[in-house]
Amino acid sequence: MKIETTQTTTEKRAYTVPEIMEILQIGRNNAYDLCNSNSFNVVRIGKLIRIPKSSFDRWLDDSK
Repeated sequence: MKIETTQTTTEKRAYTVPEIMEILQIGRNNAYDLCNSNSFNVVRIGKLIRIPKSSFDRWLDDSK
């Protein structure tokens, strides 16, 4: 009898504000200001803020 196991790797699709802070090496206030600047898409779920990875990465690549 052969038992198949599959590993699923979940690729992260959104960043949190603390992750944006770490990536850009900026403070909390600057990170929230950036999220409110409409530079990239932001998804708000109640009080939570999530930044779609594709939108943020595109913005970051274009700002070089």
